[in-house]
Amino acid sequence: MDIFDFLSLLGGLSLFLFGMHVMGQALERRAGGRLRDILGRLTTKKAAGLFTGLAVTAVIQSSSATTVMVVGFVNAGLMTLSQAIHVIMGANIGTTVTAWILSLAGIDGGNLFVQLLKPSSFTPVLALAGVILYLFCRGDKKKDTGAILLGFATLMFGMQTMSGAVSGLGDAPGFQRLFLLFKNPLLGVLAGAALTAVIQSSSASVGILQALAVTGQVTYGAAIPIIMGQNIGTCVTALLSAVGTNKNAKRAALVHLCFNLIGTAVWLTLFCLARTFLAPALLDESATLAGIAAAHSVFNVLCTALMLPLSGQLEKLVCRLVPDAVGRQNSIGDLA
Repeated sequence: MDIFDFLSLLGGLSLFLFGMHVMGQALERRAGGRLRDILGRLTTKKAAGLFTGLAVTAVIQSSSATTVMVVGFVNAGLMTLSQAIHVIMGANIGTTVTAWILSLAGIDGGNLFVQLLKPSSFTPVLALAGVILYLFCRGDKKKDTGAILLGFATLMFGMQTMSGAVSGLGDAPGFQRLFLLFKNPLLGVLAGAALTAVIQSSSASVGILQALAVTGQVTYGAAIPIIMGQNIGTCVTALLSAVGTNKNAKRAALVHLCFNLIGTAVWLTLFCLARTFLAPALLDESATLAGIAAAHSVFNVLCTALMLPLSGQLEKLVCRLVPDAVGRQNSIGDLA
């Protein structure tokens, strides 16, 4: 990998992050106040809150954006802490949609229909449609639709550029040694958390991991702990959004962190035990784009399955961590 490949990598990363930002912002604008209405009205029951968070995040492609909105609603008194917990859990599952979209780049096959499913085939068409809508059509909704298409095309082009820039690293001894380090699960979790905290998007950091997977040096044993860490790093955005808010809004942001910390601690422990005593051959295999997307989805579903029955205890925990000024813990649904 020479200096020009490195510059291509930086350019691809920049386009990828910019495209994701543009697409997410345009999706949120396109939906308008309906997203806020949905979050406010459909979160009265546990299952409703869970599926609302999942659906909204799948649409706007950002669990961070959903969580920030939830923190704002709790701060404004439009949503209780109990409602917020279930929406945040659903958001963690909804954010995995992006990885599945990016995994389409790994589709192989000579069939025409299969080839049309590859982003390299349909992205130019989306980009052209986006430019026409954004530049030549009137009306904010049409322009936002154009921005969505352009944002998606930009992030996919950035993904392809990153993959092309790092493709030669597979045979580099230094790169191989680097990913040998990530066979230590704790280092993998820290690396995933640090990267995601910096770029403030678990979807983006999973996309970067998928781009690196084209080298063939990223095993499932290294990728899974990194994915676990990415869920922790994405909590930074919500924590920042809670600065200057009331106590229940701070608790809502802390729910996001505690949910991911507890889920990662439990499943990382089981992962380490399984690797030590069962030594599944899958962990030594090279990860594919679809495999990383599947691991991301399975981990988030498992975390939600673990924590959903304990949502009441999670609420009590954050109330203890952020107590009332008089030392009295808020009751469930009590607004600060």
